[in-house]
Amino acid sequence: MSSDDEGGEEYLFKIVIIGDSAVGKSNLLSRYARNEFNAHSKATIGVEFQTQSMEIEGKEVRAQIWDTAGQERFRAVTSAYYRGAVGAFVVYDISRRTTFESVGRWLDELKTHSDTTVARMLVGKSAT
Repeated sequence: MSSDDEGGEEYLFKIVIIGDSAVGKSNLLSRYARNEFNAHSKATIGVEFQTQSMEIEGKEVRAQIWDTAGQERFRAVTSAYYRGAVGAFVVYDISRRTTFESVGRWLDELKTHSDTTVARMLVGKSAT
């Protein structure tokens, strides 16, 4: 929490989106942040983020939402972005059972690299 120039309070919450590659994490974020959907989006390399702001009871509340790469080769880099997160969306593709079977591994990784109080939400979606 910090004060802005006008004396009001501001809150910033970091949220990560994690899950296997090609489950729809980036489109989940782009639909929320920009109301866009791209059926032909490319794989995320490393991490990307969007910030959304809203006013709640006269206070500015900002969500900083981090979209992480699902590929194994980026795992060491993306796990560093879990630190400081207060929430996590664990995403899987409802049409690909293997992505659901990976949820436990993603939860273990989140537990290893983030605060134990991080709120977790399981999101099953169709990647297309």
